[in-house]
Amino acid sequence: MRRFLRRNFGRDKLYYRIIDDLFGFLPNNIELYKLALIHRSASLSMGPDHRPLNNERLEFLGDAVIEAIVTDFLYIEFPEENEGTLTRLRSRILSRKSHNALALSIGLDNYVIVDLDKATMAIQKDMYGDALEAMFGAIYLDKGFDFTNRLLINRVFVEHLDIEGMLFAETDFKSRLIEWCQKYRYKIEYKTRKSGRAGFKTTVFIDSMEMGYGQGVTKKEAEQRASWSMTHAPFSDEKAASMLDRVDMLDVLPVASVDGAESKRMRDGDPDAAPRKPLPEAGVGGGSYLATDPSGAGVAPCETEAGTLNMEEVA
Repeated sequence: MRRFLRRNFGRDKLYYRIIDDLFGFLPNNIELYKLALIHRSASLSMGPDHRPLNNERLEFLGDAVIEAIVTDFLYIEFPEENEGTLTRLRSRILSRKSHNALALSIGLDNYVIVDLDKATMAIQKDMYGDALEAMFGAIYLDKGFDFTNRLLINRVFVEHLDIEGMLFAETDFKSRLIEWCQKYRYKIEYKTRKSGRAGFKTTVFIDSMEMGYGQGVTKKEAEQRASWSMTHAPFSDEKAASMLDRVDMLDVLPVASVDGAESKRMRDGDPDAAPRKPLPEAGVGGGSYLATDPSGAGVAPCETEAGTLNMEEVA
């Protein structure tokens, strides 16, 4: 009877329906949930000092509550995993990308109050994840930690999150690329610049050679996409290292060597003896080695002024 009355009568019946439809319960203090839906771009003024009224404080609280619940859940659910694995998995679950996806999956994006004229592209990208955190801040204040814990794990995570898949998914491509460079002792450098009205473009250099690129709304996203373009090359780490070693040899071997028999025929003046194609001269090469399209189209041959280094020949 209470659910029927709350959902169908009173000035806040719309908000009761929203929370009940999204999470399956009726709030005690509906004002908390109304506040959780107000993005800072649509802030209301409150009091003589015109203090902004929005969901930022609830977002701060909800972020901490979700982190505590996820940490406890992972510790219990994965008793065989070490600290490093649990930390990486927690980071993936708590990432802005994950929270945005969860908010969209449960349908929270349909109810967030936002002023699109004031919200930049970067803000719009994250506002649904922010609202999700604010909503769980409100649930914590209204229902307590135990209720919030059960709701997040049993309803949101179970129905909308593939935790097992995230355990084996690779998302931090920048760290992976840096580790790879350290393993093979290559110098890596990221150069990022503004691109367009709201975005960044990053180029990755390995041993001073342009190797990959990426674009994103934020600097971090651009660097991750540039790293992604490298880590999705269709050959092994060993082949990539071998290719770079061959490029390094351009500084000391401007011309390819020939075998002994062919060399003797050349010295004897045999007209049928032809030297192998010269390698590119040291220091040349304006192209992008290992250039992978962020769309996943593949890795292009290494273009230089002296020719093309065919990736199929890399041992």
